[in-house]
Amino acid sequence: MGVARQHPAGISLGSITRYFPIELVETILEDTGRQSVRRRKLPAPEMMYYVIALGLYFSDGCREVLRRVIRRVRPTWPEEYDQDVSSESAISQARTRLGSKPVERLYHAVARPIATRSTGGAWYRRWRLVTIDGTLLDVADTPKNARAFHRPGVSFGSAAYPQLRVVILLENGTHVLFGAALGGYQTGEMTLAKKVVQRLSSDALCLADRGLFGFPLWCAARQTGAELLWRVSSNLVLPRLRELTDRSYLTKIYPSPNHRRDDRDGVWVRVISFEAGPAAKREPYRLLCSILDPRKAPAIQLANLYAKRWTVETTFAELKTRLRGTAVVLRSQTPEHVRQDVYGMLLAHFGVRALMHEAALAQRTEPGALSFLGALRIIHRHLPQFVSFPPSVRLTGPSSDPSPDRPLQDPLPPSPSLASCC
Repeated sequence: MGVARQHPAGISLGSITRYFPIELVETILEDTGRQSVRRRKLPAPEMMYYVIALGLYFSDGCREVLRRVIRRVRPTWPEEYDQDVSSESAISQARTRLGSKPVERLYHAVARPIATRSTGGAWYRRWRLVTIDGTLLDVADTPKNARAFHRPGVSFGSAAYPQLRVVILLENGTHVLFGAALGGYQTGEMTLAKKVVQRLSSDALCLADRGLFGFPLWCAARQTGAELLWRVSSNLVLPRLRELTDRSYLTKIYPSPNHRRDDRDGVWVRVISFEAGPAAKREPYRLLCSILDPRKAPAIQLANLYAKRWTVETTFAELKTRLRGTAVVLRSQTPEHVRQDVYGMLLAHFGVRALMHEAALAQRTEPGALSFLGALRIIHRHLPQFVSFPPSVRLTGPSSDPSPDRPLQDPLPPSPSLASCC
């Protein structure tokens, strides 16, 4: 992200968990049948927030993250009980009881485009800028993970780690990642993208690289009402059927060569061709656009707009390098826990980015002008002072309060500012 160009002083950090209300968490747990049916040391609502905390403190050990959370909720928690609850076996069993489905449901419920009309860099004319793309994450080398996710092939044998594939949507202006779909290495990006495009909104202008173009996916994305600006390969047949005033032209795309030959079921699209890059290495680009009227979106503006697709690579770096720190692979040993890790990490990223968006709006600057790493450091430094679980959550076990049904009402300390991180 680089050093920020603006300093939004006076912005309250608050508690990151306010984006994940306990009422929603409990509803999801009930809908998925994962609510705690009896009192446990690590009940399901607490584990949902613990998984998000793992995403924030990815470089820390699982037991250390849990200790921080428990110590904040119950300051008088006895040391011997703390050791029992935070054992690796207890944590693993609690995570297994929870599963990945509730965390996935929470992610899809809260992670969404959040840009307002005042958000700088989030819009092109009346359209919200969105990018679809995929990435790979290394997971722990265990037999179960290898069977579930598979390894990429290399020149001799196979790679060191199994890999999980993620295809996701990015709101360019806020760097919010939403609509993620997960699969193994052998699951194609197009397969996952078919699930992801269903989460496009009708006010979106979606950017995509050439590896994602296909007639069925294009049509599925268009059915949402979103407009599309996708790069296509140079060997795709796109005859000039109608020239336009801005040097773009109209053509048709078809489900198959036979459909093209018979001119059946074709879809009108607009083609924008240009070259970009250093003078010695000019690279040709061809973009397909669903906005057919050049008066609504001139070709030169769309060509310049496509460069914003690279924002997704910067955001993947936030997820894979900034948030994960020095961790090389996802820590979990089983596929279900791996999926928990990924959705927890995505929820943590959404929380940080939502806070940064609020700071940007208050300072009237673009969210991209703020430092993600700086904001993350502020959260790491001050989050233990806040309620890692919402104040109304109850935690069973020894306490100075003899009533287990009394809600926690710990007062919040003064909120730190994002000024020093941005």
